[in-house]
Amino acid sequence: MRAMSFEPTRTAALERLAHFVPKAGSDYARLRNHDLPGHPHVSVLSPYVRHRVVSEAEIAQAVLGRFSASTAEKYLQEVCWRSYWKAWLDRRPSIWTAYEAEVKAAQNQLATQSGLRQAWQDACAGETGITCFDHWANELVETGYLHNHARMWFASIWMFTLNLPWALGADFFMRHLLDGDPASNTLSWRWVGGLQTVGKTYAARPDNIAKYTDGRFNPAGQLAAAHEVQPLGHPEHPKPLPVPGSDSVDTGLPTGLILTEDDLSPGFLLEGGLRPVAGLILLNTTRRSPFNVAPQVIDFTSSLAQDCATRWGDRVGGFTIVHTPEDAADWAKAHAVEQLVAPYTPTGPGRTGLDAVAGATRLPLRRVMRPWDAAALPHATAGFFKFKARIPDLLATLQTPARHSA
Repeated sequence: MRAMSFEPTRTAALERLAHFVPKAGSDYARLRNHDLPGHPHVSVLSPYVRHRVVSEAEIAQAVLGRFSASTAEKYLQEVCWRSYWKAWLDRRPSIWTAYEAEVKAAQNQLATQSGLRQAWQDACAGETGITCFDHWANELVETGYLHNHARMWFASIWMFTLNLPWALGADFFMRHLLDGDPASNTLSWRWVGGLQTVGKTYAARPDNIAKYTDGRFNPAGQLAAAHEVQPLGHPEHPKPLPVPGSDSVDTGLPTGLILTEDDLSPGFLLEGGLRPVAGLILLNTTRRSPFNVAPQVIDFTSSLAQDCATRWGDRVGGFTIVHTPEDAADWAKAHAVEQLVAPYTPTGPGRTGLDAVAGATRLPLRRVMRPWDAAALPHATAGFFKFKARIPDLLATLQTPARHSA
């Protein structure tokens, strides 16, 4: 099954983007929901975007260099969904904390409930007897990727047919997806389960699966009926926190640049005048889950970090890659750093690790926000369709590309 591979370099990301751009207009709008071998109708850029080896802004600008915003509307919306989820969770970080607590609670249940443990193991191993589900479980484990439509079907079957805890399913994805993103993954699972939008669930239907897999799968009679797919709950969302701002930087202080796996493209900081005396990359990949994170996820992220260090090292006095706050504190002391500067880091393990570094070093930490993020955060107040009306604000942060019709 391992036909798809992801080379962990920015060069590979840009090549994949260039290959996809001609398909980003009507082709994507018409064929994006089809889950086919090799995933020919989607960009398959998410493992790179998740680590910002290539940014949402770069992708949007490349697409708008070929198509008008109206022609590429569906693809641009898909890019903006990721920004919306990140902004929504950033304004409500207690949702992430609650998810982590649910995973830990489910982990304890697995230790004491043999029936649940066996069902969970069967689902993770692709041994449920539901052919499509088992295929997707194996595809995820082997390749680190799933088509978005397959992710929705998989989550629905996990929760409503197999009756497994939703947090364990979200964790299974986080452990194996190369693009395992705290916001997109967690909130998408909540949406399928009816926790994100009150009363809104997603039911995996055999006819829909058959249609969009071109008949490869048809689990007729194997899935929960539509009337059995009921919301897992109706929790009230916490009120959104105030919109965070971008910190100012004292350019007169010896500065250490810190990157996390959430943003491995420091060019916007260096081009903005930052002159660090040293660079650090903090990897928190193993903390995406209390279970074992897949080796290929750890290797992919580590290799992306090394690629970043190679590309940018000469601009920052070299990069050091560490995994603990204590190692970061030693690095800061060795380089006589008096100030830390980092790209604004979204809610998740990356931010948790960065906060720990600030505590360990006892140095001021300045978080600098990209214009794209600054434009997105104020509008994550409700559902996506309100946010969608503000997509022109995000696109306005781009340098004006040369546009022409498809």
